[in-house]
Amino acid sequence: MSNYESSLKSLFFRLFNAQTETELEPVVEKAELNFSLNWVPYGDNESYFGVIENQQASPIPALVEKITNSIDAILMKRCYEEGIDPKSSLAPKSIEDAISRFFPNSSSWDLPGKRSIQSEDIQIIADGPRRDTSLIIYDNGEGQRPEDFNDTFLSLLRGNKNEIRFVQGKYNMGGAGAVVFCGKKRYQLIASKQFKGNGKFGFTLLRKHPLSESEQQTRKNTWYEYLVIDGKVPEFDIHSLDLGLHNRQFTTGSIIKLYSYQLPIGARSVISRDLNQSINEYLFEPALPVYTIDNEQRYPDDKNLARDLYGLKRRMEADGNRYIKERFSEDHQSPVIGSFKATAYIFNSRLPDRTVKETKETIRREFFKNNMSVLFSLNGQVHGHYTSEFITRSLKFSLLKDYLLIHVDCTNLKLDFRNELFMASRDRLKYGEESAELRKQLADILSRGRLKEIYSEWKESLTSQAESGNELLQDFSKNLPLDSELIKLLNQTFNLKDRKGEKHDKKNKIKESKNPDYKIEFNPKRYPSYFNIDLNAKNNNTPITTIPVQGDKTILFSTDVEDQYFDRVEDPGELLISILGPSDNDNEGGDRPGIPKDIETLFDVSKSSPSKGKIRINMQPTGKMNVGESVTLKASLTSPDGDLEQLFIVKISDKKKKHPENIEKKKEPESIGLPKLQEVFQAPVDGKKCRGDMEDKGIDFSFKSVMYPFVEDDKLDTIFINMDSRILKSYKSKLNTEEQITTADRRYLSAVYFHTIFLYMITKNRKYVIKKNGDNPNDKDEEIDLPDYLVDLFNTYYSEFLLNFEMTALLETLSE
Repeated sequence: MSNYESSLKSLFFRLFNAQTETELEPVVEKAELNFSLNWVPYGDNESYFGVIENQQASPIPALVEKITNSIDAILMKRCYEEGIDPKSSLAPKSIEDAISRFFPNSSSWDLPGKRSIQSEDIQIIADGPRRDTSLIIYDNGEGQRPEDFNDTFLSLLRGNKNEIRFVQGKYNMGGAGAVVFCGKKRYQLIASKQFKGNGKFGFTLLRKHPLSESEQQTRKNTWYEYLVIDGKVPEFDIHSLDLGLHNRQFTTGSIIKLYSYQLPIGARSVISRDLNQSINEYLFEPALPVYTIDNEQRYPDDKNLARDLYGLKRRMEADGNRYIKERFSEDHQSPVIGSFKATAYIFNSRLPDRTVKETKETIRREFFKNNMSVLFSLNGQVHGHYTSEFITRSLKFSLLKDYLLIHVDCTNLKLDFRNELFMASRDRLKYGEESAELRKQLADILSRGRLKEIYSEWKESLTSQAESGNELLQDFSKNLPLDSELIKLLNQTFNLKDRKGEKHDKKNKIKESKNPDYKIEFNPKRYPSYFNIDLNAKNNNTPITTIPVQGDKTILFSTDVEDQYFDRVEDPGELLISILGPSDNDNEGGDRPGIPKDIETLFDVSKSSPSKGKIRINMQPTGKMNVGESVTLKASLTSPDGDLEQLFIVKISDKKKKHPENIEKKKEPESIGLPKLQEVFQAPVDGKKCRGDMEDKGIDFSFKSVMYPFVEDDKLDTIFINMDSRILKSYKSKLNTEEQITTADRRYLSAVYFHTIFLYMITKNRKYVIKKNGDNPNDKDEEIDLPDYLVDLFNTYYSEFLLNFEMTALLETLSE
């Protein structure tokens, strides 16, 4: 190696070993004195400043783009090693295809030892002090020659990967997104050597151009630039370099250092734990595993400084996962948007060794670190999300909002629809017609079927016992004029029911409970041995069902296969619905258009994963069939021993008309009814609700809890009041007689109940939005659900104020 290359190597190590932006600055200043050093605009265009600045909105998805590039680089390397042109017809057609061809033993990565070995090819390493962390990203991928940096690492909007179908990248933008989160000066070191091994090791430094005083007077914006020496990217020969990688030396591939990276607070501690969890959320199902590595200097007491990550999906679906109570999937096909698969994960509301509050905090920390409750992914990478507001507002399943995570695989959506769905930055959804349509269809699919059943079970368990406090409600109802403005306002907010009708429903429930169905124990098998359709009506021995022209129909199939048959990693099965042709009684000759082959042409079809021996499909006509027409379909449940099949006929009927009597009934004025009142005790009392009943459904009801408002379809359904709250016990401890204690209980019940009603009613009808300031100045304000706000309000000082200050006494005090 020449003296010149030795000096370049020395410069590289001075740059690389600088732990923070502050340490890097003097190294750069000295280099500008010792070398013929210049700075070239990133992408050869000073106007790209806006393109770079307006990519990912937060540092974690920006970092994920770097990891995605590393995965792409390794797949490209393997393709070249196999002697295949990545753009040719011989190349893999998808990421999944590439993994199966280039990594035939990838199934072994589910084993920790095998996964750790593969993870060493992509490493994220922490450097610098705890509060000013820099990140090093290494991959053992294809690497780049120094003379090609300008067309690869340092280019923008060139679409280098557009014709390569087995990689994630498209716009050649991923390399730039993270730089905006690199300290104040935006320093990023890039180094690489091509995997063929016959080239040199090149490096450069990227930064935001520091405007001089004269430039500040004449320019509106700065630009990004990269370092060249003697007019080119600096380079030198290497065989290997010790760059502090885990279990290896650097020989070929790429290495990038992000100086003073602005990690969010939740990911600033041990990166092998907290950053690992955040990346897992955005890389729901990555093609390759990754290592996250911290060091002893930063955390000398941590015993696990190196952890691999392989996506949130595998974390949640791991055998023996104590967090997940149940999971299932819904597969939807539509002629408008294509197909997508939604998988729902329901978490346990309480872990054996933790309280409800601790359980909720643990689940939030482990699986919802980035406040993402609905994840939309493409090839395993999350491209957008919804918060829990989708669960409370669109699904209206408020009890599940802290215990439900939904993953939507958008890989098979139609290309035109998908392109209008996601931003080019791949970290958020666009707000347009496509996004609204997907939200609507997703809500329609999930608000029925298995998820509705689960929610109904939670709700029934919570609200099943008879309401208490009837005398309180009756007194209020008797004295409230039905033609008042107040009753009109109550009608807008609450589900005011006819008490007579409610009693009738209760009688029916009692009758039904006396004759319970005997449940046959379900013994699932790995593969199905039978497959039957649950339809009684037949046409020439073929089961038949009718669907209204603008309606939908759910059809059930019975089988004996295990619940995870469609979703398991090894040997998954599938339910296929295909068109055979018009039914026998719908044959009018050959003058009509032929029946299409694809089921989604005639029907929107949603298929649920098996649940205790039942498979549910929901079909909705697309408008291509007229009333009276019918079609024969075939349902095939795949199996290694031969597919199991069922034929059935679907006939289109006229849409159902509402019966006139029902319309007249709706016009009748409803009698007064209010949200149910439920007293809750720490221990079971006379069959009333106890703390355990609440906590079984994930509702914290400790001594400091006062109330919980259960909302159903945006209406206040039940108010649960803690009769053993610390506030009430403290108040009653000062009383002397039994009469005083009884009065205190009644006063407490009435104050909490009616103040909850009117606070909810006024806030809801005035359409107020409640927001809470973030923990840090840079955090966005968090929108708070009204029930959560009321819980917090009563648990602090409000209920204590209601108990200890009568209004007359308060007014007398103020007037003195």
